Amino acid sequence: MTVAIEMGQTTAGASAAIDLEELLATRLLVQGNSGSGKSHLLRRLLEQSAPWVQQTIIDPEGDFVTLAERFGHLVIDAEDHTERSLQVAGERVRIHRVSTVLNLEGLDAENQMRRAAAFLGGMFEVARDHWYPMLVVVDEAQLFAPAIAGEVSDEARKLSLGAMTNLMCRGRKRGLAGIIATQRLAKLAKNVAAEASNFLMGRTFLDIDMARAADLLGMERRQAEAFRDLERGQFMALGPALSRRPLGLRIGPTDTQPRNAAPRLMPLPEAALEDARAIILAAPPPETTARPPRRAPSPDLLSQLMAAKQPALETDPEATEPPLSAEQLAERRERLDRILRAILAEPDAGFRAIGVLYQEFVVRCRIEGLGAVVPELTDFRRMLTRARAGLGTEMAEDDAWQDVSLRAAILPEDMQGVFMMIARAAKEGWPCPSDAAIARAYGTHSLRRARHLLTYIEEQGLIVCQLDGAGRRIVTLVELAWATAAADPNADEAPAEATCNNPSL
Repeated sequence: MTVAIEMGQTTAGASAAIDLEELLATRLLVQGNSGSGKSHLLRRLLEQSAPWVQQTIIDPEGDFVTLAERFGHLVIDAEDHTERSLQVAGERVRIHRVSTVLNLEGLDAENQMRRAAAFLGGMFEVARDHWYPMLVVVDEAQLFAPAIAGEVSDEARKLSLGAMTNLMCRGRKRGLAGIIATQRLAKLAKNVAAEASNFLMGRTFLDIDMARAADLLGMERRQAEAFRDLERGQFMALGPALSRRPLGLRIGPTDTQPRNAAPRLMPLPEAALEDARAIILAAPPPETTARPPRRAPSPDLLSQLMAAKQPALETDPEATEPPLSAEQLAERRERLDRILRAILAEPDAGFRAIGVLYQEFVVRCRIEGLGAVVPELTDFRRMLTRARAGLGTEMAEDDAWQDVSLRAAILPEDMQGVFMMIARAAKEGWPCPSDAAIARAYGTHSLRRARHLLTYIEEQGLIVCQLDGAGRRIVTLVELAWATAAADPNADEAPAEATCNNPSL
C-alpha cells in the first residue's frame, strides 16, 4: 500500500505529496537560509506522517517539543541525562517503537554533539529483531556533521560525524530513514549530504550554496539565481519520493506551532530618561556563590520505556563512594580488564557491534558487583581499543606506550586497536599478525579489507610493511624501530605467542 503524505500545493495549484515508503528507502535533504521555512516544512512532514511511522527528532533548539501534546511524542531533555543513559534510551526507543523528541536545548555545542551521537548510536546498534521503519529528523544538521573542524574537541566531532554518517550511509538497512535540514550546504559534510536522494531546496542567497543546490537538482548554473526569489515556505523539490523533475511547491499549514516563535515588532514603553537611567544604572545585586538550582529531571525520560523493559543496568552518576587506596584502584582496574578480556575471548566477539559488547560488559560488571563503577560508553571504547591490542589498563599507562597512543590518535577510532595490536607484536618481537587476525580485530570477515587497512595505516606514515624472500610479512613502526618477526600474511590462525597474550586474536 502506497502512503502519500500531503505537503502542500505545487506552483500550478495541484496537490504536492511525498511517497512515504519511497522516502523511507531514499532519505531527504532540506536546505534553506534562516527564515526560509525549513522548520515549518519538517513540522508539516512530521505531523502528516505521525499516524503511519515511528519518528525521532534531534532538536537542538527545542522547537519540536510541542509535538508531544498533539501527537504523543516522548520529550527527552538531554541536559538532564548522561550519554550512557541516552544510549540505552535510544535502544529502547526502537525496541518499544516510541516516537521521541531529543531536546538538546540548554547544552553547549560539544555536549549537543556527544549526546546526540550517543542517542543515535543506541538506535543504530539495536538488535536486528527491532529494525522497524523509522523517520530520524535532524534539524540544523551542519552542527552534527560539520564539513570542517570547529571549536569543539576532535573527539566530539568524530563521534557526532560518525553517528550521522551511520544514519545516512548505513541506516536504510536498519529501517532508519534520515531527514536532515541545514541552513548552509557548504557547512554540511559532503559524505552525509550525498547519501540523500530527495531534495527540498528553499531560499538561499550565497553563491556557493545556490550552486550546490542547483547541482543537486540537476539545474544549470544560470538557473541557480531562482533560489534567491523563493518566498518563505516555497521549495524546489526533486527525488523519487517527490518528483522526477524539479518541481516548485508551497508547504501547507501545520496543526502545532514552535515553542520558540520569532519575536514580533511592538512599540517601546514610554519612560522618562531619568527613570530609565535609574533603572539601567542601578547598583547590581550582591554576588552570590550559591549554585543555581538544577532543573528537575524530565519525569518521563525512561519511565514509559522502563515500564515495558527491565530497568537499565546503570547507576546514579551523582552517587559517591569512599576514597580507595592505590591497591584497591589497581584491583578494580584488573577486574574490569578481566571482564573485558572474557568478552573478547568469545568466538564472535570481533564481529559484534560496540553497543552490543557494551551492554554485555555492563551486565557482567553488575554480576561481579562493579555496577557502581561501570565506565561511560566513551571510556569503554578506549578500553576496547586497548583490550583488542592485548593491553591492560596498567600496561597502556606505561610511559613506553604513551607515544604509541599518541600516534594511534591520528587514525579513525575503529582502526586504532589494529595499530596498537601490531605495535604490541612489534615491541615484543612476535610474528606479524596475519590478514585473518587483522580482519578479526577490525570486526570484519574480509581479508581484502584487512589488507587495505594495513595499506592505509602505512600511508599515514605510522608503519612500513615489507616481505622477505619467502613472502613472509614484517611490519616496522616508524621512528620507534620496533619490528615484528616475519610471518605468513595468509595464515589462517594467529601466531601462538600473540594468541595467548591477546584474547581478541
